[in-house]
Amino acid sequence: QVQLYESGGGLVQAGGSLRLSCAAPERLLDDYAVGWFRQEPGKEREFVAGSGWNGEGYVDSVKGRFTVSRDGVKRTVYLQMESLKPEDTAVYFCALRTGDAYYSRRRYDYDFWGQGTQVTVSS
Repeated sequence: QVQLYESGGGLVQAGGSLRLSCAAPERLLDDYAVGWFRQEPGKEREFVAGSGWNGEGYVDSVKGRFTVSRDGVKRTVYLQMESLKPEDTAVYFCALRTGDAYYSRRRYDYDFWGQGTQVTVSS
């Protein structure tokens, strides 16, 4: 069982920034794809960003505002979120895809998940 540890969520005004972190205890983030997803109450968990051998990818609604990056030394993946909007409010999850090094936009392709961190953007 792989434990992913998320941090960095919080309350921010529209136009503000947050950086989410996702850490793994083993050296797995270097070798496998990582995805960021978000979920609003009563809605499906949706893909936000991914990082893998196929580069980085983003859902259209966050392109140009969010950036995913990795720090191999710290074994941490980050999601830098800029110009936040109220519609970005959700619980954000990081996920690890151990079966493939290419990120996927499908939640069912990921094997391990963080506990989620709440991001709230006020208008």
